Amino acid sequence: MDTPANPSRLTIGRLSRQAGVGIDTVRFYERRGLLPSPARSASGYRLYGEDTIARIRFIRRAKGLGFTLDEIETLLRLQDQGGKKSAVRKLTENKLAQINTKIDDLERMREVLKQLSSECNGRGNVDSCPIIEALASEEE
Repeated sequence: MDTPANPSRLTIGRLSRQAGVGIDTVRFYERRGLLPSPARSASGYRLYGEDTIARIRFIRRAKGLGFTLDEIETLLRLQDQGGKKSAVRKLTENKLAQINTKIDDLERMREVLKQLSSECNGRGNVDSCPIIEALASEEE
């Protein structure tokens, strides 16, 4: 494999290792438009700038906070094009509202499951099992 003439250029393997993602992830982010198209060596190898590592880490952190790839694309576009902080804040507040809704739903499910679990003694076969009966019930 030929090596890049510019040592600040990274092959896809080095980039993926340094950014902590797989090669397929790098390719996927490229296809998705989250990463700019890389330069190519004379023999066609992708050559990335050091700044691509930071961009991938940004994507990973945003994903870790629950942002979708579409939302991350918006965040990156705002960052790249000098967008407004108000747009970033609005996107973040929308994500927070979604998370709060999920937490409320999970807490409701936990309470229902706790109640059902407390009603079942866990002995015998499933005939007359309050959990099975509740799940089979047409009531919501």
